Amino acid sequence: MASPNVIPMADIMLVLLIIFMVITPMLQKGVTVDMAKAQNAHDMQAADKDDAVIIAITRDGKTFLGNREVPLDEITNDVKDLLTDRLDKTVFIRSDSRAKYGDVVKAVDEVRSAGVDNLGLLTQRIQSSKAPPPPPGQ
Repeated sequence: MASPNVIPMADIMLVLLIIFMVITPMLQKGVTVDMAKAQNAHDMQAADKDDAVIIAITRDGKTFLGNREVPLDEITNDVKDLLTDRLDKTVFIRSDSRAKYGDVVKAVDEVRSAGVDNLGLLTQRIQSSKAPPPPPGQ
């Protein structure tokens, strides 16, 4: 019998598929928060980069820089350290929709005092299920 045996290869492929399915949700950067929804959100591809500086604010007021919880008064120094050798001094803030407005403003103030040129507020785009209205005059 000269035909190759492909059953072990199929077994390996199924095991790899299961491994990737389990690990992929863990690859999300930062802390998971329920972001505010916006109708006219802009795409920010720079936030998806591996070296993007993302600050997350949870609904209970905790502040995270990446995956690490950071007290609010230490954000300025940590952001300065992260942005020292970069040309693009952009920081993104991902806030929970139920976070206190004052906590978000304090985080923005701390980031601005670190000398950040651009600040992006990340939101989630609302997926509308209805069809767009017809053009006028028809």
